[in-house]
Amino acid sequence: MRVKFYKATTTSILALLFVFNIFSIKVSASPLRVNARAAIAIDSKTKVVLFEQNAQDVIPMASTTKIMTALVAIKYGDLDKKIEISSKAAAIRGSTVGYKKGELVPLRELIYGLMLRSGNDAAIAISEGIAGSVEEFVKLMNEYAVQIGLCSTHFESPHGLDSDNHYTTAYDLALITAKARENKLFNDIVQTKDIDKEDLGFTRDFHNINKILWQLPNATGVKTGFTGKAGKCLVTSVNIKDNDVVIVILNSNERWKETKKINDFVDKNYEFKKFFSKGEIVGELNVGKKGSKVELTAEEDIIVPVTEKNKYEAKILTPNSNTILPIKKGDKAGSVEIYENDKKIFSKALIANNNAGKESFIKRWFKFK
Repeated sequence: MRVKFYKATTTSILALLFVFNIFSIKVSASPLRVNARAAIAIDSKTKVVLFEQNAQDVIPMASTTKIMTALVAIKYGDLDKKIEISSKAAAIRGSTVGYKKGELVPLRELIYGLMLRSGNDAAIAISEGIAGSVEEFVKLMNEYAVQIGLCSTHFESPHGLDSDNHYTTAYDLALITAKARENKLFNDIVQTKDIDKEDLGFTRDFHNINKILWQLPNATGVKTGFTGKAGKCLVTSVNIKDNDVVIVILNSNERWKETKKINDFVDKNYEFKKFFSKGEIVGELNVGKKGSKVELTAEEDIIVPVTEKNKYEAKILTPNSNTILPIKKGDKAGSVEIYENDKKIFSKALIANNNAGKESFIKRWFKFK
C-alpha cells in the first residue's frame, strides 16, 4: 500500500528551512567539552541551542534513526492494524525483538519494540506495513525530514545500519527529537522502562535497553544507537526546571557519562525566563486612517532559556497595517523576537486580540468573482 503524500511547493520548503535555521541556531563558545564526535543540547520548545560541539558535522547516526521511523509511523500508520512479519523482517541482522516470519503484530507493539528493544525487525515490519516496502517508507522519512526543516540529513533505511548515504548532524537529530516530543504516544513509549504484554495486548513483554532512564533521574527518553561507523550514540530527553531539553551524543564511548555532564551543565547555567504569558497583551498595531488599534497578544507562554552572563531583549515587530487589512481576532498580526547579546535566538508570531478594518469593495469583488 502506498501512502498518499502531498509534497510542499519549492517556495514553501525554502520558507520553512529559513524559519528553522535562522531562528534556531545559536552557536557560542562554551567552557564545557565532552568526549564525543559531536554533541548538542537544545530547548525542545524554542529550539534554542544550550550547548554544542561539532553539532553541524555530517556523520552516521546508527539506531537513533529509529526516532524518525517512530515519528513517521505514528504520523501515517493505523496503530491497531496488525502487520504480518515478512521473511525480510525476520532475517534482518543486528539488534532485534525476535519476531518470526508470519507473526501478526499490531503497529503499536512494533513501535514499542522499535524503541525499547531497538528492533531492526520491527523497523522493517513497520516500513512494509505502512508504505508497502522499505524503499517507499524511506521516501516518507526523507520527505518528512524536509518538511520539518532538516538541512543535513538523509535516510537510506528505517533502522540505521551503516550505509554510505545515511547520515545526519547532532543539530538535525535534536530537531527530529524535539518534533517527536510533541507527540504524547511517542513520549509514553520512550519513557517506559518495562511493560507487561498483558497490559496492552502485546505478543511479548518489553524491557527498555536505554540505561539512561535508570542512571539519570530526570531522563524521560529517548534512544540508544551503535554501529561500527557511528560508534556509540545516545539521544536523551530530560526535564530541567520543568522544561524539556534534548541532548544528543554521537560517537562516544562514554555516552552515559557525557550525557549526564551536559545535563548538569544546562541545569547549572540556564534558567527558563517567561517573557510573556499566554493571552498577555504585548503590543499594539495602529490601523486605518481613523487610528484604530489592534491589541497583539501571545498565543502561548513565551519561555526562553537564559544565562546570567548574557543580555536579553524582547522586540515587538509589526507589519504595515494598510497592507493586511482587514484584521480579524486570532489573525497573526506581528511577532516577538528575543535577542541574546543583540543576536536573534527566537521568534514567535503574535495574535490579534480584536477585529479592525473593513474589506474594500475591490477586495470583496475579487473574492467572490
